[in-house]
Amino acid sequence: MPNQIYKGLPSIAYNNKDFWDKESNTVFSNSWVFVGFTHELKNIGDALPVTVAEQPILLLKNSKGAILAFHNVCSHRCLKLVDQRKNIGKIINCPYHAWCYDLDGNLLASPHFGGTNNHKPKGFDTKKNGLRSVRIHIWNDWIFINLNKKALPFNKYASSLIKQLKEIDLNKIKPVATLDFGEIKTNWKFLIENYIEPYHVQFVHRKTTSQPLKDHYTIVEGMCYGSGVDLKEENTSANSLAVSSKYLSLFPNFIIGTYYPGQVGVHLNMPVAPGITHQKRVIYTTDGNNLTKKEVSQIRDLWWKVHKEDHEICERLQLGRSSPVSKEGGLLSPYWENSVRTFQQIVVKHINKSTKR
Repeated sequence: MPNQIYKGLPSIAYNNKDFWDKESNTVFSNSWVFVGFTHELKNIGDALPVTVAEQPILLLKNSKGAILAFHNVCSHRCLKLVDQRKNIGKIINCPYHAWCYDLDGNLLASPHFGGTNNHKPKGFDTKKNGLRSVRIHIWNDWIFINLNKKALPFNKYASSLIKQLKEIDLNKIKPVATLDFGEIKTNWKFLIENYIEPYHVQFVHRKTTSQPLKDHYTIVEGMCYGSGVDLKEENTSANSLAVSSKYLSLFPNFIIGTYYPGQVGVHLNMPVAPGITHQKRVIYTTDGNNLTKKEVSQIRDLWWKVHKEDHEICERLQLGRSSPVSKEGGLLSPYWENSVRTFQQIVVKHINKSTKR
């Protein structure tokens, strides 16, 4: 590993609205952004509104059971169509002027648009005025979208992460618990950076984990970065995390962890504002590793404690960026935080492309 010490991102990367706007127009437009879980859209007509880069997006299960993504905006006056998670039945109905769309986004009705009882005025083509689709990819239980449709094909984009997870049959994982933490008062990048570096573990999580720093290593490969820990003795007690693990991220906001002997955890980090991120975690078991209700409850409680330890740190990181001392960024360990540096370099690369235009 390199011995050079680098500075981290400046404070504006975490608390500045202009920087946030640039991220929206680059990082969250150019990339495959993680937006949801397929198991939360179980039935035909299930609809889930999300916001990506301050754009309202609608995830929807159509009549054939496929999950689609649309801009959550009526073609008439651009009203946000669905404002909360629900089942909408067979039709998307605009509450403003009763325009209707089917579950594939096709416009079905535009009542009285051309005058009383004239629903299709001359020159109006319903086929060209349906909902605008958003590029979507389903990978196992996870939903990704690409707003500008310019990202590489997902399997190529995520190839380095897929390689890291090749020993797990992700087709057979099963969700057993969900932890919804709501809004965390921190920039989305802090949650990613904290997760992918092992340096903090023995200090921040000394009450909830037993994973010595010396047993950790970092992972940097393409759009995938993170860390891992290999332990000679595994302690599978649900009261403490003392097992071999990998902590991985796919740029920009997808996080997945693997934990011996058969547990997987996935975080959904949805940026809300420069200093606010909504976070949810789903815990899975792998094929052949079933858990009792008691074990699931214990694991859920353990992860809740671990996350709360991280949230306190990340919120204090956010507060620290209000100081002039942080204007030029802190320092990064050349050994333990090279994954953080890689993540930050990708952010900067996207921002610089925007600046050069």
